[in-house]
Amino acid sequence: MKEKRLPLIPKHILKAHKVNEPSDHRFISVARLLQSLWREERNLPIGSYRNPKGQKRRLGSRLSMDSGKRGMNFLTPEIAKLVYREYVYQEIGALIDEERLWTNLLSSQPLCFNLFGGLKLDEEKANRFFKSLFPDYVQSVEGIYFEHSPARGNPDYTHDYTAFDVFIECITPNGESGHIAIEVKYAESMTEPLAQLRPRYDELSRQSGLCKDADAKELRQHPVQQLWREHMLSRALVQNGRYDSGRFIVIYPMQNYLCDRAVKSYQKYLISNEPSESGFKTLTLEDCIAAYREIGDLDMVDALYGRYLDFERVEDVIFS
Repeated sequence: MKEKRLPLIPKHILKAHKVNEPSDHRFISVARLLQSLWREERNLPIGSYRNPKGQKRRLGSRLSMDSGKRGMNFLTPEIAKLVYREYVYQEIGALIDEERLWTNLLSSQPLCFNLFGGLKLDEEKANRFFKSLFPDYVQSVEGIYFEHSPARGNPDYTHDYTAFDVFIECITPNGESGHIAIEVKYAESMTEPLAQLRPRYDELSRQSGLCKDADAKELRQHPVQQLWREHMLSRALVQNGRYDSGRFIVIYPMQNYLCDRAVKSYQKYLISNEPSESGFKTLTLEDCIAAYREIGDLDMVDALYGRYLDFERVEDVIFS
């Protein structure tokens, strides 16, 4: 990009690529157009969207269901096969939305698999990747799980169905058992529907010792409630003896300013900004791609960047 900020895309360009969504914030508008361009460049059939009123229309950031079921939402055939297996053997109570998974190019759910699926298929590569991202915390990776909750509905934890997008079991450099619980965002605004507040959240917030004020009402509201719940679940896994330590990680694109604002707002409530103390850390999608570059997987660097972050292509369309 020649400019640091993302462009405000003229309406006629959005309409031409079937991505004119008036409610989109600036990042999602740019990301939606990028996904449409990615689909068009591969001659993949356009999909459709049905709005809350039941009206159906074509949308450039969607694949046809036929293409989706053939795994075209994923970067490699190997990842697509893994996704199908993960879908078939999903955990009881897991919330895997078929439409989002197979046909929604903009969704963070397929992004999770594109970002981490290849690592589940290659143990040695997974070790190098996570040691690159967390050199102070990961000695070896013991397992990678998707849409995972170690304790769905368990009253000793969050007593709900809170889950992590990706969950890594690891051995730390000092030989202890650890985990990395990951929430992945792409175009989200952090204003998604709130979970119903439960008495257990209040108890766990006080027990966890994560926040300066465990009873702060802001923790129970947008844009940080989801982060608070998942962070408490990660800490509860340690306090209940499942792991010796844990980290809760939020990953999002650097230029998604709404995600950036939300995580920075949440960090203000934490007892410390040091991951070794709070168990909380943020990474950008750019950081993850840089880790792939560091371990020498340049094909994945190109594939991830081209699919999710190459906003110069949007700029080229605007000024061509």
